[in-house]
Amino acid sequence: MSLFLKEQEAKLDMISSIAQSQQALARILSSIADVSSHSDLSARSLKENIRLLAQHQATMCEMLQGITLCHPRSGTPAPPWLNASRLPHT
Repeated sequence: MSLFLKEQEAKLDMISSIAQSQQALARILSSIADVSSHSDLSARSLKENIRLLAQHQATMCEMLQGITLCHPRSGTPAPPWLNASRLPHT
């Protein structure tokens, strides 16, 4: 088997793993939604675990794509810069 085919197979395995992880997470959330509403501590713990899982999954997706996904940033955006040579002359 060529290196390219091995790489594609590994990527498909990772995608399958991420999909299974998402399904498991959905089942977990469904199971404990009622319980966590009564306990602030378990709700915070669940939130942190979900955040970590999502971060790991995003890292795996970035590895598969070969690019880094943009992460949300807070703050005031800078004004757009314009290329003077592309502006219409009036």
